[in-house]
Amino acid sequence: MANDRALREQLVWLLTVGNAHVGFERAVSDVPVECQSHKPESLPHTLWQLLEHMRICQWDILEFSRDAEHISPDFPDGYWPETAGPPHEQAWQQCVAAFQLDLQAMCELISDESVDLHEPFAHGDGQTLLREALLLADHNAYHIGQLVTLRRVLDCWPEA
Repeated sequence: MANDRALREQLVWLLTVGNAHVGFERAVSDVPVECQSHKPESLPHTLWQLLEHMRICQWDILEFSRDAEHISPDFPDGYWPETAGPPHEQAWQQCVAAFQLDLQAMCELISDESVDLHEPFAHGDGQTLLREALLLADHNAYHIGQLVTLRRVLDCWPEA
């Protein structure tokens, strides 16, 4: 039981704090509006596209993990926004807030000791909550790195 609790704590730590990279909040804070939809010629996505992609994927992983009736978006188009930039002025902050709420919900699910981390879901192809938590941590870390790199390229990363 102690090992199980420690694993859950480490998963939550990995998702919320991380050990080897910048956290989500720092990666998305204080992004100038003019940088949110700018795509350098050599790169495939804008900051907005990466942020919204992260939100959609995290939401999908969360819902798949807690709802057997969940239907995932079409792949790959359903996992990316249609526009290069936020559709309105508040969209960036709304996306950040939704991402944070879903991350909190995933952490609560992982922390719930009545949920077996290793038991395959009744739905799916053998996925477990442990697998989904690791998938989410990996996916988020990858794209957080992209956000930071793109912000550096766009010269909107605070050097501090």
